[in-house]
Amino acid sequence: MKTPFALLRRRLLLLAGLSLSVLALSAAPKAHPVTTGWSEVFAADLSNAVTQPGDWVVESGVLMAKNHETLWTKKSYANFILDLEFKVAKESNSGVFLHSSNIKDVLAALEIQVHESQDAALYGMVGAIYNAQPPAKNMAKPVGEWNHYTITCQDSHVALIFNGEEVFNVDLNTWTEAHKNPDGTKNKFAKALKDYGRNGPIGLQGLHGKAQAPVWYRNIRIKELP
Repeated sequence: MKTPFALLRRRLLLLAGLSLSVLALSAAPKAHPVTTGWSEVFAADLSNAVTQPGDWVVESGVLMAKNHETLWTKKSYANFILDLEFKVAKESNSGVFLHSSNIKDVLAALEIQVHESQDAALYGMVGAIYNAQPPAKNMAKPVGEWNHYTITCQDSHVALIFNGEEVFNVDLNTWTEAHKNPDGTKNKFAKALKDYGRNGPIGLQGLHGKAQAPVWYRNIRIKELP
């Protein structure tokens, strides 16, 4: 039988855990932030990126992929708020990679889908964590119009505001099994998402899918969090 002291200690630890969880969730903004003074993720000459000449170009402040190669940051990021805009064409398929542990393996990172609509994969639609978490609603603008993402990564929590609305705010610690999502669906990840790293480079996926349709990014700014 547990002593009153042991029970009190257990309750205090539980409350501390809940407080930390609430603190992590509170870091995610509920609206698109004003990004004045934030750091630019990619330099205009892409000197701070892992890329090869001709894979990506910058024209009038807009990043454009020229082939299927992903554009990666040289720097690794842990906790942050990432704000960006993207525009797609018909059948565009791209994504924003987070916390990659191996830039040669697309499944070694979380991917927030950038898509004209969706593909055949589970949770392959725009605004989803690919193969893991669908958005609460479709907030995509028509082809040719600029969309806005604000992505927050804070410890095990990941949240997305998509064109003004929060479409998910999840705790990766609830992905406790390999190849399985909390809702019971199967995914492609060989280890549970709770075991994924919390620090790594950010990437923008190049031209993807059968159509190899173009995709554009701009105003990619980041605020690092404690």
